[in-house]
Amino acid sequence: MLLGILAIALTHDSGRRRFSLEPVSFYRLSGWTQDHVSAAVLVFLKSCARFLTRTDVAPLDAVAVSVDFGRVGDWRPLCESAEALPTGNDAAAREFFEKGFTPFAVADYGNTEGLFTGYYEIELNGSRQRHGRYQTPLYHKPADLGADPPTRAEIEDGALAGRGLELLWVDDPIDAFLLQIQGSGRVRLSGGGTVRVGYDGQNGRPYVPVGRLLIERGMIPRDKLTMAAIRSWMKQDPEAGAALRREDPSYVFFREVRGDGPIGAEGATLSAARSIAVDRAFMALGIPVWLEADERFAAADSVRRLMVAQDTGGAIKGPVRGDVFWGTGDVAGSRAGVMNASGRYYLLLPRAVARRLAPGGLARPD
Repeated sequence: MLLGILAIALTHDSGRRRFSLEPVSFYRLSGWTQDHVSAAVLVFLKSCARFLTRTDVAPLDAVAVSVDFGRVGDWRPLCESAEALPTGNDAAAREFFEKGFTPFAVADYGNTEGLFTGYYEIELNGSRQRHGRYQTPLYHKPADLGADPPTRAEIEDGALAGRGLELLWVDDPIDAFLLQIQGSGRVRLSGGGTVRVGYDGQNGRPYVPVGRLLIERGMIPRDKLTMAAIRSWMKQDPEAGAALRREDPSYVFFREVRGDGPIGAEGATLSAARSIAVDRAFMALGIPVWLEADERFAAADSVRRLMVAQDTGGAIKGPVRGDVFWGTGDVAGSRAGVMNASGRYYLLLPRAVARRLAPGGLARPD
């Protein structure tokens, strides 16, 4: 086992380093021997299919700037070994991870505890044409938003109308707003059939969490704040809900997604309860992540399972912050909506990468 803590760049004014990694043993992972880890192998292979299209010298994820998470060539042998594993064999999968990877505990200014929430693929009712109750548009991203992009309020007031950017029309402005928070969804069309939509960019305005506003104004207690509670509050007072939504200037655009979905930021199809969204400024996509999280308010099960970092989110900021994808529909929405957990996670990095990150061998020295 490697010893010591790797302090990576991105420093606070006090000189403390924000992002740190501590190599640990697999024995440190609570619940490791109980998880159905073979399910995570199939998810990992979806990420392999994305990054193995690049050359061996390409970085695993050029966007992540906190540390060198290795080159594609470091990960290729592990992907090939994973491909050969027997399906559904947890013992073989566990041995594969234990022999090929080293777990690293992640800390934010030395604190390993962080917030973990959940998201899901929401289902809406919609139409390709505006008529009847279908009055709320989902927009494509404009080719040019200009130097002063319109806010949510300005878009709702018609700033993009008449430009042919309407992708679909839905019957509920609250669900359209929640779709923007979730980033992907399925729309049941009035004429039959279903369309899957995915994230197609954002207007460049800062994201203001409406949940935080509701807490600050005493509308919903902190320990009762869930996505379901926000939706219920908006339903009970439509005018106040509409006004609240306009206080968030951020606006998300969508595209139609054909085939399997939803698709995460990595480009891989997300897997229920096995894909996790992270802050890509610190974390590379495609990395296996062991999550240990305990609910702070809800009577939901604790999470002890192996996932793969395959997505990002506007509200997912910081080294120890994650958003678990729970699947599609109402059941997944109920689980995602109540998740407000305190926890920690461990990155599983190839041993070749771990050796380079040992003390005296920092990939990105200060």
